[in-house]
Amino acid sequence: MKGLRTAAFYGVLVALALALGLAVNQSPPPPTTLPSVDNPGPLGLRALYLYLQEAGAPVSALRESLEGAGIPEDVQTVVVAAPTKRPVTEAEAEALRQWVSQGGTLVYLASRDATARQQHLDNWLRISKGPMPPPDAEGLPPEEADLSGTTVRVWVPMGAARGLERFRVTLDQSLRVERPEAVPLAGAKGAAVLWRVPEGRGEVYVAAGVDLAENRRLELLDNLRFWDALAERGPLAFDEYHHSVAPKQEPPSPRALWVFVAQGLVVGLLYAVSRGTRFGPPRPWVVEKHRSALEYVRSLGWLARRSKVERELVPELARQLRRRMHERLGIPLTLPEDEAARLLEQTCGLPASDYLAAREELVRTMDQREIRPSDYARLVRRHAHFEDVITGRTTPHPRNRNP
Repeated sequence: MKGLRTAAFYGVLVALALALGLAVNQSPPPPTTLPSVDNPGPLGLRALYLYLQEAGAPVSALRESLEGAGIPEDVQTVVVAAPTKRPVTEAEAEALRQWVSQGGTLVYLASRDATARQQHLDNWLRISKGPMPPPDAEGLPPEEADLSGTTVRVWVPMGAARGLERFRVTLDQSLRVERPEAVPLAGAKGAAVLWRVPEGRGEVYVAAGVDLAENRRLELLDNLRFWDALAERGPLAFDEYHHSVAPKQEPPSPRALWVFVAQGLVVGLLYAVSRGTRFGPPRPWVVEKHRSALEYVRSLGWLARRSKVERELVPELARQLRRRMHERLGIPLTLPEDEAARLLEQTCGLPASDYLAAREELVRTMDQREIRPSDYARLVRRHAHFEDVITGRTTPHPRNRNP
């Protein structure tokens, strides 16, 4: 019987280990560089999305196609941040153009990766590569390290860039917008990183990369103020549809089969143990009697009566009172006692004579050879009354009356 119990015990342990191993044997997902509002990493847009939400700005994520009714009627600004998972179709680009012409604002954060360029958007806006801006750390605080970035200045403070001076972007290629009405808003030494393109009654902001919105540079220089200006125009929506791939039907994993088999083994072993022979005859329930709460209270009272007052507790009362006078009333700790008593009477109405009498009583108690608990309790009551008066929890007693 003993061998059977041991085998059953180890069988349960093996089954549990197998089930847990199959459940948790998954490698953590690699860090993503997707510029999505769901990505909290350095290259994501999660911080900007949460900042706008907490600031009370109406912000949302568009998870459907941009053509047709993909853009809600109340949305004023749409942000398309370097889509890579799905291409922007020609119909979607035309829908965006018509929406902007009717008064909307499009912020297109164009990808610097040639393989991720959106052909239809680039053809509409006539976007091409530009030179690389020079490295510059202007405006960064001394403790801020951004070795892969550079500072660009706002050339034309108009539109959402009105009142702004500098942006912090990645030290990489800039871009050109070949449309004649396009205006370069920000850049450095001929390398423009932000353009404004009017389109009908609306406008398009074209930026090189997602530097102005990514989590790692959002709080640097005027990057965040640019998005504040856009949020003031009305509801703002981020395109998330092109950051996701179409769902695919995957075959069931054999791991689920192993988990099911492990669960069946565990249930079978538990059933065998519960329905098997008992390990021994049932024994009577042992009733344990514990001490009552009243006995504990009496013991604590007896211990308190036998304890003695430590001498260091008496001067600590005076130090705590002076500290409370300093924190609440601004009475300096280095001020003599008579001056402190006078200021105490002026600020909260506590008679100076009461305070000085308490100090004298404390000194007399300290001079005693043995401090009795009753003397210490009396000092504690007086000082507690003084603290209640200082903090406003009670009013001072009449002059020359002990608390």
